[in-house]
Amino acid sequence: MSQQRKGQWTTYLLGTAVIVFTIALVVYPKQGFDAGIIGLKMFWDIVFPSLLPFFILAELLLGLGMVHGLGVLLEPLMRPLFSVPGAGAFALSMGLAAGYPMDAVITSRFRETGMCTRSEGERLLAFTNTADPLFMITAVAVGMFKSPELGALIALAHYISAFLVGVSFKFWGRGSESTPKTEQAGKSNIFARAFREVVVAREEDGRPFGKLLREAVTESIMTILMICGFIVFFAVMIEVMRLSGILAVLGVPVAFIYHLLGIDTSLVNPTLAGLVEIDIGSAQAAGASAAPLIQKVAIVGGIIGWSGLAVHAQVASVITNTDIRMAPYFLARFLHGVLAVVFTYILWWLGLGNAAEHAFSFAVPAFASTQAAAAGAPWWQVMERGLSAWVWLILAMLVVSVALYIIKRVRVIVWRAKVPRA
Repeated sequence: MSQQRKGQWTTYLLGTAVIVFTIALVVYPKQGFDAGIIGLKMFWDIVFPSLLPFFILAELLLGLGMVHGLGVLLEPLMRPLFSVPGAGAFALSMGLAAGYPMDAVITSRFRETGMCTRSEGERLLAFTNTADPLFMITAVAVGMFKSPELGALIALAHYISAFLVGVSFKFWGRGSESTPKTEQAGKSNIFARAFREVVVAREEDGRPFGKLLREAVTESIMTILMICGFIVFFAVMIEVMRLSGILAVLGVPVAFIYHLLGIDTSLVNPTLAGLVEIDIGSAQAAGASAAPLIQKVAIVGGIIGWSGLAVHAQVASVITNTDIRMAPYFLARFLHGVLAVVFTYILWWLGLGNAAEHAFSFAVPAFASTQAAAAGAPWWQVMERGLSAWVWLILAMLVVSVALYIIKRVRVIVWRAKVPRA
């Protein structure tokens, strides 16, 4: 009975909110229209060209069985660190290269095809939901702060926090079942097993390449249009909330907390906007002229870690056909946002901004080209840089994973040699 009443109250509250929002949109038609145009322009100029190629490539790689082989190679790295199958590295790398909600799309496909359990999918979604370097360096550091040097600082704090979230969520649902470990599938060479897994997965899929390509494009277009709808809807909702004074009311407790912590209260409205939509909140925080720079950068880092309710809604719609729950995802996003703020302050105080920039330029080949063409880069350069980052990350993870596998095999051989025969 209590569960039924809870569902009824949820229905009443959601219905009331929708009615109020509809009335507000009628009261502010021009402002709502302008906000929708801004959201649509942002989708067409940034989201559509940068995400669509990755969506199509992900579907093709899954259908061709390449992800299954990659999972075998990366199992020695992903299983000990994050308690997820080796194929989870594919979701991680694509999420890093393409940003939100690429990881959710891939994790959903993993769950639908049985490549991960529910708990593993929840762990995977917890730490692979990251912003791409292009957004943090180009859009945030250069476009909003007018300072390319801040890009590496924001990105480094973001990825360190994501890694710690992944390690923390290693124990999420620990008692539940897990997918079989690929290293137990046989004692043959890891590369031979990877190639064999690719062949088996391709035979199980069975679709001709033409059909596979057609379905990959169709499903990717449907997903990208859904994302477009969420971006436009939440852009209008934030503007209506601002005009109607709802943001001002919600900002009272936030302003009190900021006052106690010594944070400039001009960052209250950007924080509330960032809770709903990542781009709008980040832009407002960067434009808060009265606040100290470190506070603005830290708030933006927290907003990017939280990623906004607009992204959360996209993730929820993507995983709706699976049994993956949203509660651990919300917890992970909150933890990610808090850790991003903390590490932004730590890196700032340690003076690691310039060091982070040099490290990124050396370790990520896409970073230097991103800085060079940060202002007004055409879509093909955006895709080229994203693919470069993804390929290099996959190669680095493969090297580490194979090294761990070789070390493990050598340890087993040495142990067997030391064991005296009866």
